[in-house]
Amino acid sequence: MPNPYIPMLTIIKSIVSENQANDIKTLELEFKNEEDYNKFNYIPGQFAEISLIGKGESPIGIASSPTEEGTIKFTIKKMGTVTSGFHDCNIGDVIGVRGPFGNGWPVEDMKGKDIVVIGGGFAFSTLRSLITYLLNENHRKDYEKITVIYGNRDPGEVLYRDILEEWKKHDNIEVVLTIDREVEGWKDKVGFVAPIVKEVGPSSDNAIAVVCGPPIMIKTTIAVLEELKFKDEQILNSLEMRMKCGIGKCGRCNIGNKYVCIDGPVFSLAELKKLPAEY
Repeated sequence: MPNPYIPMLTIIKSIVSENQANDIKTLELEFKNEEDYNKFNYIPGQFAEISLIGKGESPIGIASSPTEEGTIKFTIKKMGTVTSGFHDCNIGDVIGVRGPFGNGWPVEDMKGKDIVVIGGGFAFSTLRSLITYLLNENHRKDYEKITVIYGNRDPGEVLYRDILEEWKKHDNIEVVLTIDREVEGWKDKVGFVAPIVKEVGPSSDNAIAVVCGPPIMIKTTIAVLEELKFKDEQILNSLEMRMKCGIGKCGRCNIGNKYVCIDGPVFSLAELKKLPAEY
């Protein structure tokens, strides 16, 4: 077995600043070794450890979809030493990648169902991966109605503007964008995510709700989904904030008897209710 601590080497192919504050960037990485790329088989919702020599590594959700062949993408918020190091990188720099890790969104179990994707702020990265996968021409027929509800504090924090505008033009997906407070020039919804979910009112019949965002957004949104008769088994969450070493060795990601790096980061609400309220 290969050493799980040794990263595969990739080269930065492109860098995109995603917000007005310029503290969230998407790095597109190309593997130096084609064999490493072929081994990096992932599904939406999984994550990887990405590293810089001399700086360290961070667990980051994979923002690209496996249907986007040739490269992988990570959307990184500038927060500490390692993430600041990624923000200082240039095209052509070398980045280490370990993974993929975790269980990801259950795309096989979601087949034949309506999919309601609910995201808030920076946590939209692995949801981008999921939506891109669902809309791929080879997969779209496997799923029923797709509804996306995505909220931010203000327009300057909306990620992936180009692809969101592209999705809004299609008739095979409903995209609802919202911001917390009214801003001049904003033409979409205004309000926190949970009330907007209630306003949209997605049906719980034969549906799966995927929720990812700040803890308070998740809590209030789940309450609304329960009002809309979604059962615990129909609500999926990602505990990305608990991801640590990736292989369950450091013990810092555990909640009760579960290791988020191995058993998660995706859990149904039914699973979470069986665990200590530490997440």
